[in-house]
Amino acid sequence: MLVLGLETSCDETGLGLYHSDRGLLGHTLHSQVGLHAPHGGVVPELASRDHLRRTVPLLRQLLTETGTDLSQLDGIAYTAGPGLIGALLVGSSIGRSLAFALGIPAVGVHHMEAHLLSPLLDPASRPRFPFLALLVSGGHTLLAQVDGLGAYTILGESVDDAAGEAFDKTAKLLGLPYPGGPALAALAQDGRSDRFTLPRPMTAKPGLDFSFSGLKTQVRLLIEAHPQPQHRADIARAFEDAVVDTLLIKCRRALTQTGLRALVVAGGVSANRHLRTALDSAAASDGFAVHYPPPELCTDNGAMVAFAGCLRLQAGEQAGPDCGARARWPLAELTAASQAPALL
Repeated sequence: MLVLGLETSCDETGLGLYHSDRGLLGHTLHSQVGLHAPHGGVVPELASRDHLRRTVPLLRQLLTETGTDLSQLDGIAYTAGPGLIGALLVGSSIGRSLAFALGIPAVGVHHMEAHLLSPLLDPASRPRFPFLALLVSGGHTLLAQVDGLGAYTILGESVDDAAGEAFDKTAKLLGLPYPGGPALAALAQDGRSDRFTLPRPMTAKPGLDFSFSGLKTQVRLLIEAHPQPQHRADIARAFEDAVVDTLLIKCRRALTQTGLRALVVAGGVSANRHLRTALDSAAASDGFAVHYPPPELCTDNGAMVAFAGCLRLQAGEQAGPDCGARARWPLAELTAASQAPALL
C-alpha cells in the first residue's frame, strides 16, 4: 500500500510517501519560521495562507523526486488535529479532494499519534509492543503505555505548560529570537551546570504528571537577580537541566510502575541533544531500550502522517463526511492491539 501524508497543523507544510513494503520513499518540508519570526510567534492566518501556497508545489516536488505518479497512490492521510483550525482545513481539504478525484480512501490522523508512531518508521530499530511513550513537544507533554495501534493508556501529562512551550516562553524571557526552544538549547551549551539550580517540579511527590509553568517564574527571578549578559547562558543551562532531569525522573518512574523495558521518545523536544544524552545514559545503566525518530522527523512532518495513515488504512479505517472525527485520542474505542497490521 502506497500512502501520501499531508501535515499542515501549524507552521510547517510537510508531505511524505510511505509504502507498506518498501518503507519511507521520501518526504518534503517547508518551514514557516522566516514568515513568523518578525511577529515573535505563529500567526494563524499567515500560516493557513502559506500552507495553501506550498502544498501543491511540494506535492509535485515529492512525486518527481520519488518517481511516483498520482495514479499509484492507494490512500491519502492528513493531520486532522489538534492544530490551527485554518491550517488543518488546508491539509484536510486538499487530501480529501485528491482522494475523491482518484477514487481512493482518505483518513484523518491524530497529530500526537503520528508523533508517537514516528520512531517505528525505521524497521531496523522498531520496538515491539507494548512500550512506554514519552511525547514531548510545544503543545503536549505526556507519558503513555502503548499496547498496540490505537491501544493507548495515558499515565501522566502536563497540568499546565508543555515542555516545549516552557522552552519557548523561557527563551523569550532571555531575549532570544523565535523559535525560542532551539535558541535556548544552543545558548545552554555555553552555560555552566553548577552556576544555578532550579527545582525539578512535581518530582518529590508520587505520580507521573508534569508541570513546567513555575520554572518560568524561577527563571524570571534569576534574570532579575543576575541581569548581566554573561549569566544568560548559565540560566539557560539551569533551565534545560531542570526540564531534562524532570523528564528523566518521570520516565524512570513510569518504567518501574509498568514493568516495561522499551521507551519511545517523540515530538519536537525529542531532538534535544541534552535530553537524548541523559536518556541514553539512563538506558545503559538501567537496562531498558530507548528509541527516537531521526532528528529531521522529530518536528512536524508528512512522513509520520503517511506512516500512521498507512497503518490506519491497513486496519480498514477511512475518513467519513465529518472531516476527521476518526482522529481520536487516546481512543479507548480504537482498533484493538490484536487487530494491528502485521507490520507492527
